[in-house]
Amino acid sequence: MKYDILLFDLDGTLLDFDRSETEAFKRLMSEKGVTYTDGLFKLYKEVNGGLWREYEKGEIDMAFLLKTRFKRTMERIGLDIDGLQWENQYRGYLGEYGYIIDGADEVVKNLSEGRRIFAVTNGVGDTQINRLKIAGMLGYFEEVFISQVIGHQKPSLEFFDFVMSKIKGFDRRRALIIGDSPLTDILGGKNAGIDTCLVSLNGKKNETDIKSDYTVGALRELYEICG
Repeated sequence: MKYDILLFDLDGTLLDFDRSETEAFKRLMSEKGVTYTDGLFKLYKEVNGGLWREYEKGEIDMAFLLKTRFKRTMERIGLDIDGLQWENQYRGYLGEYGYIIDGADEVVKNLSEGRRIFAVTNGVGDTQINRLKIAGMLGYFEEVFISQVIGHQKPSLEFFDFVMSKIKGFDRRRALIIGDSPLTDILGGKNAGIDTCLVSLNGKKNETDIKSDYTVGALRELYEICG
């Protein structure tokens, strides 16, 4: 068995964040009396995506991201809102949706038998924990490492140094990071000297120059990689 320490990203790898995000956004708009449209959701995703890229580069902190994304979005349609209040309500809704990637629960359960399983995620602490609980997968993880709690985010070396320092007996040679983002999971793993596996579901292509040690099109392919 080559790898017995598995570091799993969550959103887009094990948890179906797109579905959770859509449901939570629709619910928030309904509660606030704003008509939901696909165009409005697309606008939010553009604003949110831009802020996350700034966050992952270390240009802004998580607190700024969270209080700003709804305020900027609604300003674009002429509404002046309390961005933090909307954010808190949205995250409450988001934490109630624990949709999983097809087969993820089975794969994590099977891999946890004889291996040490950890989560490494850029996200908000309580939201990610709640979603794992609802998905029924929290118990498979020895520990969940969340950027908001750590104070650093993937792909920064500070994030991975923290993770490695907290895992007793950590051995880079026996560790594998598994995630869907070349820019955060794969780059972060490579910078930390950890082997990497890109999860490329539904034919999603890696359009970057960042190459992983392995690529899987389905989570069940991890069985062969992990031995």
